[in-house]
Amino acid sequence: MSVSDETTTVSDGILLSDAAAAKVKGLLEQEGREDLALRVAVQPGGCSGLRYQLFFDERSLDGDVVKDFDGVKVVTDRMSAPYLGGASIDFVDTIEKQGFTIDNPNATGSCACGETDLLDPGPAGGPSSSLTEE
Repeated sequence: MSVSDETTTVSDGILLSDAAAAKVKGLLEQEGREDLALRVAVQPGGCSGLRYQLFFDERSLDGDVVKDFDGVKVVTDRMSAPYLGGASIDFVDTIEKQGFTIDNPNATGSCACGETDLLDPGPAGGPSSSLTEE
């Protein structure tokens, strides 16, 4: 992929809950960087074949899909976008766990570790996955 200023803004795709948006805003304020976006990607790896990655990124890649949630920019690369259509990202903070969770209707299965999913690039309905901070 090449770095570019060309991006695609879509009205569907990933959804970011208010709690997740607030957490991302807080983390960006701690970083002191307003130029960063939350990049969500699907990468090979894990027990089930694909796993999610969430990280801050300043790059704009050719074909990126961009959404804005109350000032929080969420970016997905064009290869990951079909696997993440309809996925919702939330942030949980309980005594049992703390972290971002991804509920993905494209997941057709998951492994016992809970970190990876089997994904189809289209709506299929299935379990959710979580990415937690230990």
